[in-house]
Amino acid sequence: MSSSFDLSGKVALITGGSRGIGFAMAEKFLEHGANLIIASRTQKDLDEAAESLSKNGGNVLAVSVHTGDEKSIQSMVERAVEKFGGIDIVVNNAATNPHYGPLFTSDDTQWDKIWDVNVKGYYKVAKACVPSMTERGGGKIINITSIAGKHALPGMGIYCISKSAVIMLTKVLGQELAKSNIQANAIAPGFIKTKFSSALWMDEKANESVLKGIPQRRMAEPEEISGIALYLASDASSFATGEVFTIDGGQTI
Repeated sequence: MSSSFDLSGKVALITGGSRGIGFAMAEKFLEHGANLIIASRTQKDLDEAAESLSKNGGNVLAVSVHTGDEKSIQSMVERAVEKFGGIDIVVNNAATNPHYGPLFTSDDTQWDKIWDVNVKGYYKVAKACVPSMTERGGGKIINITSIAGKHALPGMGIYCISKSAVIMLTKVLGQELAKSNIQANAIAPGFIKTKFSSALWMDEKANESVLKGIPQRRMAEPEEISGIALYLASDASSFATGEVFTIDGGQTI
């Protein structure tokens, strides 16, 4: 194993870590030696994920959290520090999208929910973890954005706007936290075969339409995002900050 990708002794927190991309990243980080906190809304799903992740001896803490609520976030961070002594890596991956359709058919409650989780939640989790990172000499923040943050996708207006905001949040964090040796970067996946995107890949017509726009003519598996996440979590990316890494099979070419 290349030492620059070794996460031994590092503590990584992944929101939305019980399934999909989050779970795949959790597997990869454990494989490279990290201690792990996985967080999401549902404790049952977390416990099942933690059991699966721990089968090969991984050290995993499963914590239920609402990333739109500061007290919930703070409690999660306190539990992580109590168990592992601190936090070195944060992956903001939890997201929601309760509205599909033209932008003007949306209402305030849908805007508020998407903004609270997809943008303010990322900010609040980072803010809660940065003191521990700073105390430990530096750290990594990885924000999961989307190609929807770079290109308007039909019917996904609020989600697109929120993911675009994540890109600028990442750049601002990269600039402001550089003095603390904390690098902040974003991953912009294209269409990934997860439960979140199941409405697309389970519908034959929708799936066919999506694949036409992807040069590789397929959706990615969650594991195909974990490699870039490992790079951004490790010392290998020590001079990369404020950047967006697009993984989309060539869709945005």
